[in-house]
Amino acid sequence: MRILSKGTNFDTVWAMKVPSVFLSCLVFSLSITAMAADTSTKTPVAPVKAPAVATAKKKKVYPVNPTPTAANVRYGEHERNVFDFWQAKSDSPTPLLFYIHGGGWMGGDKAGIAVEPFLKEGISVVSINYRYISQAQEVVPPVKAPLHDAARALQFVRSKAKEWNINADRIGASGGSAGACSSLWLAFHPDLADPSSSDPVAKESTRLFCAAVNGAQTTLDPVQMREWTPNSRYGGHAFGKGVLYKEFDAFEAARAEILPWIEEYSPYALVSSDDPPVYLNYTAPPAMGQEQKDPTHTSNFGVKLQEHCQANHVTCDLVYPGAPDVRYKTSTEYLIATLKK
Repeated sequence: MRILSKGTNFDTVWAMKVPSVFLSCLVFSLSITAMAADTSTKTPVAPVKAPAVATAKKKKVYPVNPTPTAANVRYGEHERNVFDFWQAKSDSPTPLLFYIHGGGWMGGDKAGIAVEPFLKEGISVVSINYRYISQAQEVVPPVKAPLHDAARALQFVRSKAKEWNINADRIGASGGSAGACSSLWLAFHPDLADPSSSDPVAKESTRLFCAAVNGAQTTLDPVQMREWTPNSRYGGHAFGKGVLYKEFDAFEAARAEILPWIEEYSPYALVSSDDPPVYLNYTAPPAMGQEQKDPTHTSNFGVKLQEHCQANHVTCDLVYPGAPDVRYKTSTEYLIATLKK
């Protein structure tokens, strides 16, 4: 603090300080004005966001197989009406594994089967592609396309039996999920052969020697599915175009209207006493009438199909963790033992 000497006039001091005070105020005022002007003319800068982390889609890894004896053999007009054939070395006609890939009839590929375990046992292999439901929206109902493609492919293979050294009486089907449902549909459906057809392929049988499947949906009836597994959510896309029956409640509400289709394309509805033996494998034990972690592949499907098969005198092996009386731990073991029997 500045101390004034006695006799100093206050007016004199104020006169001395006014210029400096005025100057300080003026500078401060100009600074504020400049800041305001600068703020009004600049474009606001958005806060810098952290870079998004790209989520890489997991690439499907398929088994490494030997080169097919015949690749992309065409059995129909659509681009996906093709299959690969591996011929087992044998002097006599070989049994055949007929593989149908899974994917909800909406994805998947014929590359999904490991063929070497079968070839080593003298079993030839065919693995097919088929039309996805999305590629067959003009078909009524859409599920008819993949299922009838599978039947046509089987007939085509049988027409090549002599040329490819195949035992046409020993063909077993296999697949997972939708491919499993397709395999069971072939196993239980009456023969689709048309003896009066001018097409030699259409004259061939669609009957199987056996079927061994993984994670199969054994019915496409929404009432049965909900009764067996209350949180069921699969199947409506098989019968409706686009998203017509995407919601399971809508699928169930339409049941009476589409019941003839359900009965035509549900394996469960087709079981009869003249059907071949089947093998069902699931990754979790059943819990009938209870919600399931994976209701689309629950072993509840297997329990009910086994009961139905037994009532119709059809052999049905059912395997899941803790299942009793397991003879074959995997579908591969079952197929090898049964086809070579």
